[in-house]
Amino acid sequence: MQTPKFDDFKKYFSRKKPSIQEVVREATAGGIVFRRNKKGEIEFLMIQDPKGRWSIPKGHIEEGETAQETAIREIGEEAGLHDVEPICWLGKTHFRYRRLDTLVLMTTQIYLMKVKTDGNEIKKEDFYANIKWFEFNEALDVAEYEDIGRLMLLAKRRIRERNS
Repeated sequence: MQTPKFDDFKKYFSRKKPSIQEVVREATAGGIVFRRNKKGEIEFLMIQDPKGRWSIPKGHIEEGETAQETAIREIGEEAGLHDVEPICWLGKTHFRYRRLDTLVLMTTQIYLMKVKTDGNEIKKEDFYANIKWFEFNEALDVAEYEDIGRLMLLAKRRIRERNS
């Protein structure tokens, strides 16, 4: 096997990306979904994307839809949970990424949702790598995004305040 030359590395790292031509804002919503397991412990639902990152069900707000309606719809579509109870709004996250020559500024409204069933009917969309209930501490450990972890801490506090 031939050893890469310095010029090869230099060429790779000096590639220019197309300049940003447009900035777009995208509104999304999602839910931190919880249940109590047989021991009475809080568990959170997490979905793993194709790149291995664990997060929560979320998606784009469609025309004529409220953020809370979007969160409920996305939980149904992405996790197969169609019987959830909205508890409260937890906050919003901000995320930005590049899509070719477009800078996307995404704001996600996050709601706390309680599954009304035992939650064993979870079923991931084909797009996702995995879906799973995690005990609280493990959910915090696997959560890819710091903002989601922060909102999980707030969610646990809200659950305890309500004694849900």
